[in-house]
Amino acid sequence: MTAVAAVAAAAVGAVALPASAADHHPDRAHAAVYISGVQYDSPGRDDRSNWSLNKEWVDITNSTRRAVNLDGWTLTDEDGHSYTFRHVRLDGRSTSRVHTGIGRDTRTDLFQDRRAYVWNNDHDTATLRNDRGRYVDEVSWGHHRGHRH
Repeated sequence: MTAVAAVAAAAVGAVALPASAADHHPDRAHAAVYISGVQYDSPGRDDRSNWSLNKEWVDITNSTRRAVNLDGWTLTDEDGHSYTFRHVRLDGRSTSRVHTGIGRDTRTDLFQDRRAYVWNNDHDTATLRNDRGRYVDEVSWGHHRGHRH
């Protein structure tokens, strides 16, 4: 996110609600692993504090009964920022939240360990790919110049 966008968002008091995956893809209920939510605009001032960075997140949900090995899977944005899941097992019928900032990974919370925001407030796309680089799911918000898979 650019400093200008951060100042503009703060000036108008813009508040982003989590993007609901179900709002974008009605057939997601049948997907095994999918992006179930995105908080792309952390609440409060975008001051790059670790607290603020960790309020920016993406939820990944496993709708099956069986655990899924996410080792080597990636979560990327339109600008090419990429997070690679390492040694992550997503239990059946569970969700893990991928935070932007620094933290200690648990079963339910994963951390990209970044010191800058990843998700643009005005528009972006969160794309999930498996360990072979194959498209799994994506969630977009705002106005886009083109749609990609």
